Amino acid sequence: MPASEPRLKFLERLFATAVARVHPSSCLSGHLPTDPVKGRTILLAAGKAAAAMGKLAVEELSGQVSGLVVTRHGHLAAHMPPCLEVIEAGHPIPDVMSEKVACRMMALARAATDEDRVIMLVSGGASALLSAPVDEISFEEKQKVTKFLLHCGASISEINIVRRHLSKIKGGRLAQLAAPARIYTFLISDVPGDQPRDIASGPTVADETSLRDAQDVLEKYGWQDGGNILKALKNPRNESLFPENSLFENTSTKIVARAKDALEAAAHMAGKEGWQTIILGDDLEGLAHELGREHAGLARSYKKKGGRWAIISGGETTVEVKNPHGKGGRNLEYLAGLAIGLDGEAGISALACDTDGIDGTEDVAGAMIGDDFMEKCRAQKMSPAEFLIENNTYGLFKQLGAFVKTGPTLTNVNDFRVILVEARANEKEFG
Repeated sequence: MPASEPRLKFLERLFATAVARVHPSSCLSGHLPTDPVKGRTILLAAGKAAAAMGKLAVEELSGQVSGLVVTRHGHLAAHMPPCLEVIEAGHPIPDVMSEKVACRMMALARAATDEDRVIMLVSGGASALLSAPVDEISFEEKQKVTKFLLHCGASISEINIVRRHLSKIKGGRLAQLAAPARIYTFLISDVPGDQPRDIASGPTVADETSLRDAQDVLEKYGWQDGGNILKALKNPRNESLFPENSLFENTSTKIVARAKDALEAAAHMAGKEGWQTIILGDDLEGLAHELGREHAGLARSYKKKGGRWAIISGGETTVEVKNPHGKGGRNLEYLAGLAIGLDGEAGISALACDTDGIDGTEDVAGAMIGDDFMEKCRAQKMSPAEFLIENNTYGLFKQLGAFVKTGPTLTNVNDFRVILVEARANEKEFG
C-alpha cells in the first residue's frame, strides 16, 4: 500500500477487489455447457446474482435459449436480454411475487422434455425469492416462520433445513419437476461450508437432511406456534429428495464462486502491498457483536507481534433481534462489537461489509472504523453498547459518517471482514 494512501481507502479497495473476484463476469464464464442440444435450453436463474448470471449465460450459450430470472428488488443488471422473463421479489422475507415466480419456475421446469436441457443459475437470496409453500401451510405462515428463524439467532444452515421441508420447489424438487431433461446447476455460494443443498435451499440438488431435522431446529429455538407448520413437518410427502434418488444421475452441479475466492483475492492484494495476511476462515458464524469482540482481542495480540497485519474473514454471522424497530445488519453489529473491544486501540482499522452490497435490509454494504472511532463516539456522547442493545447500529454509523455504500453488487458470497493492524512510530499517520 502506498504510504500516502489512507488506511480506510485501502480497506475499501480490498473490498472492491474481493467483490470483483466473485462477480459472475469473473467466475461463470467458461463453465457453461457448449455441446449442442436437440431441443431447447431452458435457463432458470434465482438469487441476488441471478440477473448478472443470466445475462452472461445468454451471451455465451448457443441455440434456442429462453427462461426466467428472479432477483431481489433493485438487483437487476442493465439491458437484460429479451429472451428472459425477469421478475423482482422480496428478500429476506418472501413477498407475493416470491410465490408467483416460484410457481412460474416450476411450470417451466415441468414443461422440459428429454431433448431439452435446463441450466439452473443459483446464488444467495433465492431461498426467499422462490417461495412455494407445501399444501398444509399458507404463504403467510411461511412468512411467519421465516421471520421467526431470521430473528431468533438460527444459523443459515438451520434456517434452510426448515425452508427445504416446507417447500414444493426446494430440496431437489425443482429437479424432479424438470426430469427427464438434463439439468446443469451452477452456484455462487453464500453459505458457510459451501454445501450445495444450503445454497438457495437446493432447488435442483439432493438433500441429506430430513423432516425430523427440521422439527429439531424449531424445537431448539422455541417455536411456539405449532399448528400447520408442525403438521407439514410430520407429513412424509414433504420429505426432500435424498442423494440416492436416481434422478440425480442426470444432473451436474458446480460451485463457480465462494467466499474463499473473495478472501484470497483480498489477501493476495494485501500481501503484494506489504501486509502479512491471516485468513481466519470463510465460514465463521455466531452472534455478530460477539465475534467482533473476539476479533478485537485477536487484533490486539497481533499488534504485540509488531509489523503490519491484514486479518481477513468471511462467513455469515447472525443478529438476535430484540428490538423489531431497530435498524442495522450483522456487519454493523460486528463492527460495533469490534469497536467496543478495541476501545480506541491505536493502529487498528477495520471494514465489515456484505458482498451483495446490502447489509441486512438496509441501503449500505456495511461500514468502517478507524482507531479514532471511540473518540468520535465519546465526543458526540454516543455509546456503541447502547446502540447494540437497541439493534440500532445503523443509527450509530450514520451519525459518524462511517458507511460503505456500493449499491447492489450483483453477486453474493456473504460477509467480508478485514482488520488492518500496524504498530507505527507515529500513530497519528493512521486512519
